[in-house]
Amino acid sequence: MLKHFFSLQWKSFFRSASFSTNLGMKILMGFIALYLIATFSILGGAAYYLIEEKLQLNALEVVSRILIYYLVGDLLFRYMLQKMPVVNIKPLLYLPFKKGKIVHFSLWKTVFSFFNIIHAFFFVPFCVVLISNGYEPLQVITWFLGIYMLLYCNNFINIFLNGVNAFLGVVFGCIIILGTLQYYGIFDITLYTGPVFQLFYGVPYTVLAPILLLIVLYYVAFSYFRKNLYLDAGLASKHQEAKAEDLDWLNRFGSISVFLKNDIKLIKRNKRSKTSVFMSFLFIFYGLLFFTGALEVYQGAPWRIFAAIFVTGGFLFSFGQFVPSWDSAYYPLMMSQNIRYRDYLNAKWWLLVMATIVTTILATFYIYYGWEVYLAIVVGAIYNIGVNSHMVLWGGAYVKTPIDLTTNKKAFGDAQAFNAKTLLLMLPKLVLPVLLYAAGHYTVCPFLGYLLVVLTGILGFAFKEKVFNKIEKVYKTEKYKTLAAYKQKN
Repeated sequence: MLKHFFSLQWKSFFRSASFSTNLGMKILMGFIALYLIATFSILGGAAYYLIEEKLQLNALEVVSRILIYYLVGDLLFRYMLQKMPVVNIKPLLYLPFKKGKIVHFSLWKTVFSFFNIIHAFFFVPFCVVLISNGYEPLQVITWFLGIYMLLYCNNFINIFLNGVNAFLGVVFGCIIILGTLQYYGIFDITLYTGPVFQLFYGVPYTVLAPILLLIVLYYVAFSYFRKNLYLDAGLASKHQEAKAEDLDWLNRFGSISVFLKNDIKLIKRNKRSKTSVFMSFLFIFYGLLFFTGALEVYQGAPWRIFAAIFVTGGFLFSFGQFVPSWDSAYYPLMMSQNIRYRDYLNAKWWLLVMATIVTTILATFYIYYGWEVYLAIVVGAIYNIGVNSHMVLWGGAYVKTPIDLTTNKKAFGDAQAFNAKTLLLMLPKLVLPVLLYAAGHYTVCPFLGYLLVVLTGILGFAFKEKVFNKIEKVYKTEKYKTLAAYKQKN
């Protein structure tokens, strides 16, 4: 029976309208996976020697202490990126398949997820090195099993947390607070959690605790999904009471105000859009890696404008790249109405501009690192408004990704969001401003670099109407391909 399910998934992949895009992305993701595997393996093998010889500390104790952050961070990334254990269930309910088989297949798909397998490439080399340096083999194995069982527990905990909107903010806030308290020596949670994880080595039979916890979580997940495997129960669309909002202050934008109101309501009322706004807020702090000198590799002059583009363009990249996919649920209805594409695109543009201005204001704390740092951020904002706002709307015409607003999976993007045309449009977004700044910085002075970037942004703004004529034509050309793609379920 499970063989039939795998066969259906395989056919779904090859018969999808986006097969060529998915295949290319699978190959690209394969190379990225190989890179991560190599990185984790090298870190796992080298961690012991770095800790023991360079830091003069006990490697097992140090790794056990930081495991609390590792596990919480793993759960956080799973929540944002890992797909839910879903097969195309609804058609299967009409066929003579036992519900238990369907649920087992769905859950076991997550067991073999890359999010679970990647950890082995760190912990296995680390444990091999521990054993080769005199640690007791049986106890090292029980320590490894205990940690890995907890990572698999994260896999099933993530399933239950999928519907908890506040989880992302709460966990991220806890990490920031605990990390800050530990950094300033006020409270170190690792002093209490480290010995617990070391019990898996010191007292081997304690490994039974995470194993039993994993079995319980699997059973609870299986029972929950099996109980709700009905078209009129768990698989039914959830509807919430609608609340009327006037947003009269947007009427000043004239004919595009209707679209602006719709977008703001969409952002406020849906899980996926809220997550994108949250992620765009986090982009503001991306500049700390570049402007504080924390990482030596990012201290080169061109990196400054690169960071500024991301600090002020978080919403532009996280939300703008999925225009018009945000409206995929009712896009066919919109296209059947008497609306002007120009008004629709202008509304999206103004939304991106307003978000860029807000993030620029929020980033004023960078003045602490010098006026030139904040000058770079303002310059990046001007370029985002004048050039990148056009580029993301242009690229959106080639993105055929229907978005499920009720879930925040793939909040960072989707395979179908990347193709030859969208990748080509990345050049003026990120590479061009860096090259312009470098040209001015290394030939005359840094301020000439800033001036070149600003002038490019102003030119983009000046030729906005001509650029939008081209973008509007592209959207009309891609209209029917987009409508067909939004009807695809896989």
